[in-house]
Amino acid sequence: MLFSLSLILIIGFSLSGILNRIKIPGLIGMIFTGVLLGPHMLDLISPEILGISADLREIALIVILVRAGLSIDMSDLRKAGRPALLMCFVPATFEIAAVTYLAPLLLGVSYIEAAIMGCVLAAVSPAVIVPRMIHLMETGYGKKSRIPQIIMAGASVDDIYVIVLFTAFLGMYRGEGFSASTLVSVPVSILSGVIMGAVTGIILVSIFKRIHMRDTVKVLIILSIAFMFVSIEDFLKPFFPVSGLLAVMSLGCSILRSYEILAKRLMGKFSKIWVGAEILLFVLVGAQVDISYLAGAGISSVLLILAALSLRIIGVSLSLAGTSLSLKERLFCSIAYIPKATVQAAIGAVPLSAGVGAGNTILTVAVLAIIISAPVGAIGIDRTYKKLLSQ
Repeated sequence: MLFSLSLILIIGFSLSGILNRIKIPGLIGMIFTGVLLGPHMLDLISPEILGISADLREIALIVILVRAGLSIDMSDLRKAGRPALLMCFVPATFEIAAVTYLAPLLLGVSYIEAAIMGCVLAAVSPAVIVPRMIHLMETGYGKKSRIPQIIMAGASVDDIYVIVLFTAFLGMYRGEGFSASTLVSVPVSILSGVIMGAVTGIILVSIFKRIHMRDTVKVLIILSIAFMFVSIEDFLKPFFPVSGLLAVMSLGCSILRSYEILAKRLMGKFSKIWVGAEILLFVLVGAQVDISYLAGAGISSVLLILAALSLRIIGVSLSLAGTSLSLKERLFCSIAYIPKATVQAAIGAVPLSAGVGAGNTILTVAVLAIIISAPVGAIGIDRTYKKLLSQ
């Protein structure tokens, strides 16, 4: 395990640094490190690490969502209003609809299999987007129009919406039917997660003000509670829908609103933790990618992904229609909603293991979507924000 960790860190940081020097996002080097070291190529990542890969990726995602929460002023989101809400589900709905219609024509799958594939593809990657939006907030780009806040909030809820639909369509494939309660669980899980995080944040701030402790201890307490939120989601899933990851983000927002000075200090701490969490996240995402599946990915798969992304961009445009955003700002929002990585790596193989007939095709398209969209989206954000957004 130690040898594997040393390879992950040394090669991951090295490739990331080299790419950064030539103006290419470092995360691409990290993903490639995972592909290279993973079980489908050199097989140099120990089974012990791969066995807890999902947990490690979730921990890294929790770190970035806490950091995002500590950056988001809820008053900014309220002022953003309708577009922030629509960005949570309209672009994903357009992409799912596009894949559901086109996949049977291009890949010969059934419509229900196409709907499952659409849900796998439709989730945007918070791991790619959130760190970049935080950087924009810190440097002041898009601040006046609240673009980073809109994109971060939308990307976080977008995943919940897509995963709920994925579960519903998978249930339909198995003959379990589609119930209205499944759709109702989306707003319920969002609302319950926000409330749980906000209330916990208020309680924590009250404790932090009364009891003196080092900021490092506060960070560990916050992380422990964040881990608990995700565990509570898993525990309550059969009985009541609650989004643990949204609760994590809401916790950070609540601390910022109640104790801004502390939130700014904690941001610095979580930024340092993210340095290590980021490399683990993207290397382990890369390790999930089996490039052998790409041999079966023809031009039809590429066309499907490009068509789905095009419809997603139309969904973003409709979500922002009627706002005061300029054409350049709307173009940036469309680019920022392209990257896919974490959700596709997490659920891409689920249909195959669940016995879905087109499971192999779904996994192939998911892998291809990561390889195409993560670099394109990351490079697009990094190369355009200074040109498209005002400071």
